[in-house]
Amino acid sequence: MERMNKKIFSDADEDISSFSASCLFCGSDHIFPGDNFRVSGQALMEQLAHTKNIGSDTSGNSDQHRLSTDPLFGPSRGKMFGVMECRAADGSTLFFKAFSGQFNGLWLVEGWAPPLFDVDEWTRVNAGPELAIKTLGAEIKACHDDHERGKRLQQERKKLSRKLMKDLHALYRLTNFRGQTLSLTDLLSERTGIPTGTGDCCAPKLLNFAATNNLVPTGISEFYWGLENKSADRQHRHFYPPCAEKCRPILGFMLCGLDELYAPQRL
Repeated sequence: MERMNKKIFSDADEDISSFSASCLFCGSDHIFPGDNFRVSGQALMEQLAHTKNIGSDTSGNSDQHRLSTDPLFGPSRGKMFGVMECRAADGSTLFFKAFSGQFNGLWLVEGWAPPLFDVDEWTRVNAGPELAIKTLGAEIKACHDDHERGKRLQQERKKLSRKLMKDLHALYRLTNFRGQTLSLTDLLSERTGIPTGTGDCCAPKLLNFAATNNLVPTGISEFYWGLENKSADRQHRHFYPPCAEKCRPILGFMLCGLDELYAPQRL
C-alpha cells in the first residue's frame, strides 16, 4: 500500500470520521473515535482529479486503460472511495485507501486495500454459476409467448442466484481488533437476507486491512467520485458516513477491540 501526504483544503461538509455500530457478536456498541479526516479525503480527491486514474506510478502501461476514472462519469456512474489514517506498531503514521466493490472488473489494484476474500477462490466459485445465470437470462428473453416456460426459467435463475450469493458470502472473512475472524454468513443470518455488496464498501475493506496488519486506524473518510447514482443520493465530491444497509450490521463486530488500542494515543 502506498503512503499519502496530507494537504490542507477548506470544506464545509460535516465531520463524518466518528461513527458507532452495534456488534452482533458481543452485543455491545462500539465507537470509532476518529479525528476529523476530511483533509486526507480531499487530498485523494485532488489526486484523482489530476491523474484521472487510480494506478500507482509503478503500474504497467497496459493496465492504465482499466484504471481510468473516466467511466465513473459515464453510464456506469461513480463509486465510493475512502482514506484511512493508521498508527503503526513503531508509532509512525501511515495512510491507506480503498474503492468500493470492483474497479472496472478488478478486485485487486496495487496501492489499494484488498477485498475481504481470496480473489482466486471467489473467481472459481463465481465462474460456473454466473455463466449459467447469464445463459438462463438469454433463454428467458427468447421465450416470447411461452409464459409458462419463462416463469419456470425465472424461478430456476432466482434459485441459482441465491445459491451463488450464499456461497460467495461464505468466502468473506471479517477480522476485528481482538483477532477474531468470522465469515459474513457466520456474522449475519441468511434468513433475514444479506444485502448485495455487504463487505465491499471502503470502511470494511480499510478496517479489515488494519486489523490484519497490526495497525490502529485513527481516521477514515469516504467520498463519492463520479456521476451521481441513479437514486441521486450520492453526489460527486461529497463525503458520506458508512451506509446503514450494508456497513452498519458488520462494522460493530469489525470495531471490537479498537477502543482499547485507540485509548493510549489520547493520553
